[in-house]
Amino acid sequence: MADKLIIVESPAKANTIKKFLGGSTKVVASMGHIRDLPKSKLGVDTKTFEPQYINIRGKGDLIKSLKKEAKDAKKVYLATDPDREGEAIAWHLANILGVDESKMCRVTFNEITKDAVKKAIQNPRKIDMDLTDAQQARRVLDRIVGYKISPVLWKKVQKGLSAGRVQSVAVKLIVDREEEIENFIPEEYWNITAKLSTKKPKKTFEAKFYGKDNKKLDIHSQEEVDKIISDLENAKYIVDEVKLGEKKRNPAPPFTTSTMQQEASRKLNFALRKTMQIAQGLYEGVKIPGKGSVGLITYMRTDSTRISEEARAAAKQHIENVYGEEYYENRYYKTNKDAQDAHEAIRPTYVDLEPDSIKQSLTNDQYKLYKLIYNRFIASQMSAAIFDTVSAKINADSYNFRASGQTIKFKGFMTLYVETEDNKETEKFTNLPILEEKQEVKKEKLETKQSFTEPPPRYTEASLVKMLEEKGIGRPSTYSPTITTILARRYIEKLQKQLHPTDLGRIVNKLLIENFSDIINVEFTAQMEEEFDKIAERK
Repeated sequence: MADKLIIVESPAKANTIKKFLGGSTKVVASMGHIRDLPKSKLGVDTKTFEPQYINIRGKGDLIKSLKKEAKDAKKVYLATDPDREGEAIAWHLANILGVDESKMCRVTFNEITKDAVKKAIQNPRKIDMDLTDAQQARRVLDRIVGYKISPVLWKKVQKGLSAGRVQSVAVKLIVDREEEIENFIPEEYWNITAKLSTKKPKKTFEAKFYGKDNKKLDIHSQEEVDKIISDLENAKYIVDEVKLGEKKRNPAPPFTTSTMQQEASRKLNFALRKTMQIAQGLYEGVKIPGKGSVGLITYMRTDSTRISEEARAAAKQHIENVYGEEYYENRYYKTNKDAQDAHEAIRPTYVDLEPDSIKQSLTNDQYKLYKLIYNRFIASQMSAAIFDTVSAKINADSYNFRASGQTIKFKGFMTLYVETEDNKETEKFTNLPILEEKQEVKKEKLETKQSFTEPPPRYTEASLVKMLEEKGIGRPSTYSPTITTILARRYIEKLQKQLHPTDLGRIVNKLLIENFSDIINVEFTAQMEEEFDKIAERK
């Protein structure tokens, strides 16, 4: 007979926790949810909104063995994940296993380390019904929207289609963007670049056309270009003003779920779903020779950038040892006002487990993601990069040109990690020769380039997550399943990383907007998220 029984969601997590606890403690896995709404019917009373839960098909034997284990144990602890979904699973487990939910039976930890697990078990709490109710509210609302709207699609479009509260809004964003692209009318514009040189020592550099009489001038046609070029035929190029400065660049904060998904997509080419599966494995535990199963990162569903004081101290020590004191800076990051701040940011649990030191124990993909999380976290506590900047204004008669350059003076955090951004040019480091005011520089040649304005880019998985987050649609746990679902339903397709609506997606979107515009819209979806948060906070 076990003294204590601890129930978690996955076998991997069970293995990692087992080694922290004494022999009379048993750790078993529920394999995720064990109860849910029935698939065959609505399962919600539309007058009282009471959900009708049933045991999930195929989980009968598992439930039987969990009941037996619970009956034999002196004390049962429910250690499912530390979020709303985990809270709800704990509540369902308590109901099925006859554990008194008003008793102190719930334990949570944000990282699977010996200290965190032991501390959690010493401080159990009651099941948090506010968190559970927030999950149930989402589940019930999603069920009603899905089961009441989907049949309209079966009737009008084809059998087997589905609509969803969040997924249909994501499809709408992609269809709207496609329509913007189709209706976009490109505008012509021109750039003029002067290749200039200084005499002694002879150095060439580029200056970009700015305007006339110090007013910005946009050029839209070949005629305008020709006129400017002919005006400049005999002009002298005189340096009017030189400014020297210093620019600082600060590191990005440690990862939240959404920033991790975005960076893994941009830097590693991982689909969201893949990123979340790998992160889950790193959180639950990886076998490392001599150490057994080790949870390598903190919980991967979070929208907070906060880190614990222990983690901060470990980062400081690591940075000072590896890079030197001048590379360390104690940084606190502001968490977004909507974030559920119970969690920390995603960070490595043990700073001394450097990615390269455990590379042999990880799959290639695990190594890549762990390294990304590790470096991003360490960099977030490092000093700013410092650039020397120089900018010059150059006049050619009444026309004005601008030149600028920057050189890196101190790399700071950039030694380790630089964030990538969608559709942004990588920074070019250019050196300008030393220029002085009133100095004449020689025109080597003028180059002209015709361009056209571009339509807004199609979403990638990364930029769609960013947009969903900005608009308050969904939460860390929903981005990946939402996008995975609309790809699986063939409402959108991914071509070279870009998300395009399919014909089916457009037809379904049109039908939903015409008939359910009050539900399938950004404002309603974002407002519901806020209301779920209020339920969780007992407001």
